[in-house]
Amino acid sequence: MFGGPRHLALAGAGARGRAWPVPFDLAPLLALRGRPVAALVSGDPFWCGAGGSIAAALAPGEWRALPAPGVLSLAASRLGWRLEDVVTLGLHAAPLARLRPHLARGCRIIATLRDADSPAALAAWLVDEGAGAARLTVLERLGGPAERVRTMPAHAFAMDCAAPVAVAIDGTELPRGYGLPSVPGRADLLFTDDGQITRSPIRAMTLAALEPRAGALLWDIGGGSGAVAVEWALAGGRAVTIEPRADRIARIRANLDGFGVAHRVTAIQGSAPPALDGLPDPDAVFVGGGASEALMQALWARLPPGARLVANAVTLETEALLARWHASCGGRLIRIDIAEAAPLGRMRGWSPARPVTQWSVTCGSPE
Repeated sequence: MFGGPRHLALAGAGARGRAWPVPFDLAPLLALRGRPVAALVSGDPFWCGAGGSIAAALAPGEWRALPAPGVLSLAASRLGWRLEDVVTLGLHAAPLARLRPHLARGCRIIATLRDADSPAALAAWLVDEGAGAARLTVLERLGGPAERVRTMPAHAFAMDCAAPVAVAIDGTELPRGYGLPSVPGRADLLFTDDGQITRSPIRAMTLAALEPRAGALLWDIGGGSGAVAVEWALAGGRAVTIEPRADRIARIRANLDGFGVAHRVTAIQGSAPPALDGLPDPDAVFVGGGASEALMQALWARLPPGARLVANAVTLETEALLARWHASCGGRLIRIDIAEAAPLGRMRGWSPARPVTQWSVTCGSPE
């Protein structure tokens, strides 16, 4: 009988009990394949539990699940929250930054945490993120005889906790306007960059042209700061961003960590087309820098029907390249001219940005 020490004790496993290895590993359980084995995991083993990992390693006829109310259902029942309206996260095996896309005024989040010290670490992280007004409800050992539920704001957090522990975050008291906007074109100042970034208005139009969908895979070629890949991931997709410079790869990874999307985006140092070898076929491709005839030829030969290709150009040479491909393959070719008001002596005037030519096309489509 495998399980955590607390579960084994509650079940009276005695000499039959086997504690899960730390870090977690299925090898001892799989070594007993073919023999009767019980695994004590979360009440709902397929929601922030080990059920998915165990089922993936076994054939369908080798296992049976006997679910009971899990920590998320128990937490919602203690709080009176509708679970369908709550963001649920497994932070016992993920960085706290995974919260960032979900933190906003009025948010409700229930998350599992790693250990007894994690609630205090979470409270400190929220304070650092400017979310100290969020109310934390710490839910310890739910469903057992030692259950305990306590609430206080993050900025005043002072609790000794006992694992296993979950936490509920109520953002009702967060300042108006707090949190990441929910649409692409997020402010440039939110990103770490060296000037090589697709600026906010152009990025919004680029993401609209790329048409992100949940689970879809993007190739972001010429990553720069990784802003396009970050925004794609925030829309629910996955991405591979390719950038030749090591210093920019470091900035990309810092942005991925900061926005809590590192699990959705892979940063590769290299140049396309060689760096594309071995990658799974994409649902969309963005060429933000380094477009060339060789790259366009390689992409057109590789992309599956239905994939989107969007390329931006700021130089005359790349603009001419995209114009030729538009004439040959169709799609949509637009020119984006943007100007922003800026001081001009004692008054103001329009400060134009470099115009951007954008070609977008769906492969295999008669656009």
